[in-house]
Amino acid sequence: MRIRRWPVYLVLIFFTLLLGLASRIYAPWLPSWIAAYAGDTLWALLIFWLLGLLRPTWPSERVAIIALGFAFAIEISQLYQAPWINAIRNTTLGSLVLGHSFLWSDLVCYSVGVLMGYLLEKSGLLLAKS
Repeated sequence: MRIRRWPVYLVLIFFTLLLGLASRIYAPWLPSWIAAYAGDTLWALLIFWLLGLLRPTWPSERVAIIALGFAFAIEISQLYQAPWINAIRNTTLGSLVLGHSFLWSDLVCYSVGVLMGYLLEKSGLLLAKS
């Protein structure tokens, strides 16, 4: 059985979070396609790492399916625009977690981000034998 090494995942989470925030902060200086898509791709990758950290014995496939389902659910929730949830979305944390408006391209970004995490895990570099 393979198990996730939590120190490795903490580092992955930290650097993915840092890169995701940097992609938003430095967007004016990045190529337009990176500025447009990197943040959403890294957000989904971050969800994959967090779920893997919380469930170290789950198979990579389960982590990927649940992470992708969560990301898609958040994106679909953006179709709901009630004042109470928009007030949450207008905070920094709410904006980063919940987003603001539905975009089909975000679903592609989430798929790429989760696929990146899945492929990195399946490469065997991140998991230890128990």
